[in-house]
Amino acid sequence: MEQGSAQPAAHHHAPPQGFIRNYVFSLDHKVIGLQYYGLALVAVVTGMVLSWFMRIHLAWGAAAIPLLDKLSPNGAPGGVITPEYYLSLMTMHGTIMVFFVLTNAPFAGFGNYFLPIQIGAEDMAFPRFNMMSFWTTLVAFLVLIAAFFVADGPPLSGWTAYAPLSAVGKDSGPGEGLGQSLWGISIALFCIGQLLGSLNFIATTLDLRTKGMTLARMPLSTWAWFITACIGLLAFAVLFPACILLILDRIAGTSFFVPAGLVVSDKLQPHSGGSPLLWQHLFWFFGHPEVYIAILPAMGIISHILPTFTRKPLLGGMRVLTACMIAIGFLSYMVWGHHMFLSGMNPFSALLFSVPTLFITIPATIATLVWLSSIYGANIRFTTPALFCLGFISVFISGGISGFFLAQPSIDTYLHATYFVVAHFHFVMGVAAIFAIFAGTYFWGPKMWGRMMNETLGKWHFWLTFIGVYGIFMPMHYLGLAGNVRRYSAFTDDFLVPLIPVHKFITYSALITGAAQLIFLYNLIWSRFKGPKAADNPWEATSLEWDTTSPPPFDNFGGRHLTVYHGPYEYNVEGSQGDYVMQTSSEAAVEKS
Repeated sequence: MEQGSAQPAAHHHAPPQGFIRNYVFSLDHKVIGLQYYGLALVAVVTGMVLSWFMRIHLAWGAAAIPLLDKLSPNGAPGGVITPEYYLSLMTMHGTIMVFFVLTNAPFAGFGNYFLPIQIGAEDMAFPRFNMMSFWTTLVAFLVLIAAFFVADGPPLSGWTAYAPLSAVGKDSGPGEGLGQSLWGISIALFCIGQLLGSLNFIATTLDLRTKGMTLARMPLSTWAWFITACIGLLAFAVLFPACILLILDRIAGTSFFVPAGLVVSDKLQPHSGGSPLLWQHLFWFFGHPEVYIAILPAMGIISHILPTFTRKPLLGGMRVLTACMIAIGFLSYMVWGHHMFLSGMNPFSALLFSVPTLFITIPATIATLVWLSSIYGANIRFTTPALFCLGFISVFISGGISGFFLAQPSIDTYLHATYFVVAHFHFVMGVAAIFAIFAGTYFWGPKMWGRMMNETLGKWHFWLTFIGVYGIFMPMHYLGLAGNVRRYSAFTDDFLVPLIPVHKFITYSALITGAAQLIFLYNLIWSRFKGPKAADNPWEATSLEWDTTSPPPFDNFGGRHLTVYHGPYEYNVEGSQGDYVMQTSSEAAVEKS
């Protein structure tokens, strides 16, 4: 296993025939990767529009949003959002962004497309599983979106779907009938798709590496996808049965998460013996690894792209960052209780969860220092992918610092239910991962569709987005410290009224930042069809995806069976003919990883 396969396995299936097999029910990992990316693109636009609705309502509570009453006559009569419908929008925004954007694009999208190519394989180990994983995920997304169109509307229990609110049925509020059931079915289906994908990623990485592709020579992006797949295999295996139990509580009268004697809407619920805390434990045992399912692929993508534009290997070599990612993956399963400091847990238990929460910052800090040290003194090529890498490091640091406060139970008791937490997880999980998605798109776009993206538009997109996200989320730290409780749909309390101007500033920033994404969409679509033709290796990079045509052929390397001689980041190697050495070059070089 350590030495890689002597010869890559033959392609598992014949070249596709016809439009349906080519672009719809495709077995080609590259097409499936693009399908995942396209789904994430649709999902992120949907989630962004929902966030606009929420921000408009928070800034101008009586504002009527055109056509919203057509979507939900009861939730937004006359286009004015009710408090219950605000919670429904928040629930759907969080669910769509966490599951169908932050998991889909950096892991399933880029991972499906590039993992086999980066290890010299012709396809994934199980192409049919791969196709099934995408279509299961697509069905999960459609089931979730269907909650907008049922009679009682989408659920309002939050993306965490805390019991007993999510478990007792329609008595608990609008959307808690069929809408909440659709949420549970959607997430259960999503888990199935991710489990199939994780198995595929692991088998492909371990069994289909080309000759000479040892584990130590795999790119950091491949390592990140592999580690993420290992995390997901356990995390989604916990969330899937939890969703099944939640659905059974709702439709079969079981009592896994509903205690005895519970009265909701003046009705005694016919349940006994359940525990709402059980749902929290099961959800967050998945939920905190899910943070790293989103951020580890982003860390790998940034670590893979950065050396290309600093023209030197990362300080300390690959082993340091690989060890950091493995440590983060391992520790991610030991910290779920810090989401439950306010659940009434024993203070000693809170202390036990606080300690590994602080420990997990150590490998993340080491990784950040590696990136910063590698940038120092480098002759950086300030391309759009490089700018988004630098932006990722900035927002990752900004979000990570606020995590130190939340790791302390005594401080978290005050901040937990406030906008401070909203700022923290949007920076460290949401914005950071999305910056990595943008970096990956601008970097790998020429390889995926054979055309370069416009650099001028890309840089405008970066600066407007970078300034915009700080305008949105940095003031939320102040709101949290001022005691502004999250999930409130209006600010009528005396101490909250002075904070309304801050909310208006955040709303303006959100609207402008969202509009800036139209630049990206235009650039993406225009470049796909009209951009200048891309060379096979336009960035002068060294890993295997740049050793094939743009876009790659059906079997990735045109029938060639590659042999790897070097690590993936051989830049400025003493004695080499140029300033970089490809992994497949037989030119003598000293590996620095």
